[in-house]
Amino acid sequence: MTSSYLIAATLAMAGVTFITRAIPALIPQKLLDRPWLHRLNESLPLSVLILLILTSLSYQDLSANISLSSAALHLLLAQIGALLLVLLVYHVSRQLLVSMVVGIAAINGLLWLFDHFL
Repeated sequence: MTSSYLIAATLAMAGVTFITRAIPALIPQKLLDRPWLHRLNESLPLSVLILLILTSLSYQDLSANISLSSAALHLLLAQIGALLLVLLVYHVSRQLLVSMVVGIAAINGLLWLFDHFL
């Protein structure tokens, strides 16, 4: 069941990627030069990055009586902190790679801080 889901999801992602890459070749250049389309194109990488981070948040192991020293809480707080830093860095620099590196460093740094000081 799981392997068929992964295969179907991979094929669906490949199909969507192919279609989105092929459409600009089929649309007249005059339509592609619209300002709103350029703004959408600028915000698309950040949108994809945010969706990926939000879907990976680990909040399933949290309960109502969780303690401040819980590893599950530390992971969720580190992920949220890293997401906020990614948003801030991308807003300032408009560099997706830099934002991703900051996010990876932030989640690891925040996890280290939480483990040692909380």
